[in-house]
Amino acid sequence: MKPVQIAEGIYWVGGIDWDIRSFHGYLTQRGTTYNAYLIIDEKITLVDTVKHYLFDEMLERISEIIDPQKIEYVISNHVEMDHSGGLPRFLEVCPHCTIFTSPNGEKGLKAHYKKDWNLRVMKSGETLNIGKRNLSFVQTPMVHWPDNMVTYLHEEKILFSNDAFGQHIASSERFDDEYPHDIIIEEAAKYYANIVLPYGAQVQRALEAAAKLDIKMIAPSHGLIWRSRIGDIIAEYQKWSANATEEKAVIVYDTMWGSTARIAYAVQKAFEDKGIKTRMRKLETNHISDIMTEVLSAKYVCVGSPTLNNNMLPTVAAFLAYLKGLAPKNRTGLAFGSYGWGGQSIGQIEDVLRDAGFAMLEKITIPYIPDKQQLAEISQKLQAQLEMI
Repeated sequence: MKPVQIAEGIYWVGGIDWDIRSFHGYLTQRGTTYNAYLIIDEKITLVDTVKHYLFDEMLERISEIIDPQKIEYVISNHVEMDHSGGLPRFLEVCPHCTIFTSPNGEKGLKAHYKKDWNLRVMKSGETLNIGKRNLSFVQTPMVHWPDNMVTYLHEEKILFSNDAFGQHIASSERFDDEYPHDIIIEEAAKYYANIVLPYGAQVQRALEAAAKLDIKMIAPSHGLIWRSRIGDIIAEYQKWSANATEEKAVIVYDTMWGSTARIAYAVQKAFEDKGIKTRMRKLETNHISDIMTEVLSAKYVCVGSPTLNNNMLPTVAAFLAYLKGLAPKNRTGLAFGSYGWGGQSIGQIEDVLRDAGFAMLEKITIPYIPDKQQLAEISQKLQAQLEMI
C-alpha cells in the first residue's frame, strides 16, 4: 500500500474504501477515500486520520515513508469519525503526539473518545511552525459541523480543506487531472447537495476566507486532490452556496395504480413545451440522494403522490423529510396526485413544500384515473402558470 507524494516531502497516506455504498444516508456508488496527509519536516505532522477500519492501511502507507512513532503533531480538522476514527489507535502508536484542533474540535474529541489526550486549540489566524514550513488555521463552522476548520500550508500553498470540495470516489488516482472531470464534478455536486446544502451562508464565508489565500492545491478529506481545475470547483461552490438554479424541473413521484404517474408525465409535457429541461424521478426506482443531486440545480421541484390511509405514500413522505432538512432555497414547488375519495396527500405535499420556503404553483388533484382530456388540461393550465413567472 504505497503512499503518494503530492508535493516535495508531503504525502497522501489515507485509506481507500472501495466497497462502501451508503454514507450519511445516501448512496455512494463509487465508494470513497478518507484522505490523510503526512508532512515531513522538523516536526513530522499528520493531517487527519481515517475511518477506524482503515487504520492499518494508513499506518502501512506511513511506514513506507517513516517510522510512525516519529510523528509529533496531528492536525484534527474535523471530529466526525470518518476522519478522527483512527486517532485512538494512532495514539497507541504515538502516545506523545500533540493534537491540534479547533475550539469545538477539542470539545468534540473529548466527548467522542473520553480520553486524556494532549490537545492544543488553534483559532482562526493562528500559525503553527513545524520547521521549514508554517501551517495556519481558519475556522469554518457548520461546513458541515460546528468544529470544522481548514489548514493552509504556506510554503507549498496547499489548502487541506477538510470536507469542503470533497467527493465520494474510490480510486487509485489521486489528482483531478488523472480522473474524468465530469464524474468528479458530478460526485462533488452530490456531496454538496446531500451534506453541505443547508449551510450555504457558511460556505460563502469560507470561500471569502479562502479567496485571501494563494492556493495551488486543494487537498480535501474525500476523493480527488484538486491541482489543475481549482477554479472550476470554486466556481461550482460559489454557485451552489448561492442557491443558483437553472431552468430545470425535477418531477418526483410515486404511484400505486399508475394514475399519479400519468399526471407526472402531463406535468413533464407542460415544462417541455415551455422549453424547460425536465428530470423524471420515480421514488420506487431512484434513491433520494440521487434526486437531491438534481434538485441542487433545479428551479422547479414537483412532487406527486396518491393518497394512502389519509396520507401520502411513505416513499414520498421520506423524500420530503429529507428535502426539508437539506433546505434548498429559491425554488418553486408543485404538488400533484390522484386519489380515490380523500385526496389528503396533495395538500400535505403542498404544506411541506411551502413550509420549506418554496413559492408554490397551483396544486393538481385528479380523482381516480385521469383521462386524455384531463391530462391535456393539466398541461395547458400549468403552461399558463409558467408564463406568468
